[in-house]
Amino acid sequence: MKQNRRILFIVALIFTVIIALLAIDMGRRTTAPWNKKRQLERALPVEPDGTDIDTSVLDTSDTVFVEDSTSR
Repeated sequence: MKQNRRILFIVALIFTVIIALLAIDMGRRTTAPWNKKRQLERALPVEPDGTDIDTSVLDTSDTVFVEDSTSR
């Protein structure tokens, strides 16, 4: 009877260790709900490439005026 108890204890210990390792692995791969936005930013970094600027609304008063050299 003692040997059966020892085998049961060893099997239960191995099972518990396997389940704990699986839980740790799943925990590392899962993102907490309060970190979802940061996780998305890390996965898909947003880099400004200039395509989001609407050039039709730029103020033309900032342009450089060059005088015509032929008019005197």
